[in-house]
Amino acid sequence: MSGHSATETLLGAYLRGRRARLDPVALGFPAERRRTPGLRREEVAGRANISPTWYTWLEQGRGGAPSADVLDRIARALLLTEAEREHLFLLALGRPPEVRYRKNDDVTPRLQRVLDALDPSPAVIRTAIWDVVAWNRAASLMLTDYGALPPDERNILRIIFLDPRTRAAQPDWEGVARFVVGAFRADVARAGAAAEVDPLVDELCRLSPTFGALWRDNDVRGPHGDVVKHMRHPVAGPIAFEYSAFGVDGRTDLNMVVYHPATPEDAERIRALMPA
Repeated sequence: MSGHSATETLLGAYLRGRRARLDPVALGFPAERRRTPGLRREEVAGRANISPTWYTWLEQGRGGAPSADVLDRIARALLLTEAEREHLFLLALGRPPEVRYRKNDDVTPRLQRVLDALDPSPAVIRTAIWDVVAWNRAASLMLTDYGALPPDERNILRIIFLDPRTRAAQPDWEGVARFVVGAFRADVARAGAAAEVDPLVDELCRLSPTFGALWRDNDVRGPHGDVVKHMRHPVAGPIAFEYSAFGVDGRTDLNMVVYHPATPEDAERIRALMPA
């Protein structure tokens, strides 16, 4: 059996399995005896607005590769989750679907507990467009008092380019600014969120000539790697951090960013600022 036909067989089995688990009555079809559980092929085809023949061919491994649009309609017809939709695209086309940015600022209590457990390492959770949606006490003390800002102002780029206190805390502000613009551009493209950030980019270009110049450079940066980040705190003085960013399990739209004190002395200076 060729690899191509094996892939088609996997696709057909997956479609049949997803179809069989659906409740016809819940989806508005008659409550009648059926030889097999789930929806019939023609019912899935009708929900997806494609021809029953074409859908039957897909399940039988005939007819060639479907378009992304057809797969999206089938995914909706079968009520697939995002993970199931991605699997459908991988089976049918050998690639994941195009990214679709969805704004969702909800952070579970479990994630907040993870952040809190990281004290005295400042840690935040940010969206793909760099809005900070959760943070721990160390982050409030060392980075920004996010809780004192309106939610729509808790954006890392907005804070770096428009807050003079943040600029004063960065010994190499120009280097930081260049890096974050390049990394932000890469994250936004990866998340398919270019349209969503247009208002923010326009505003920052208007209010910060430096941001405007860096944005026009079209520079793109990857992860920090083994970079040590230096800050000047008004009370604790100079502190060095190792920077790491992690994907959040089950949430492709979120990253956890952790600033781990580079030395035990740096950690102790942060602890001294934190109320018991």
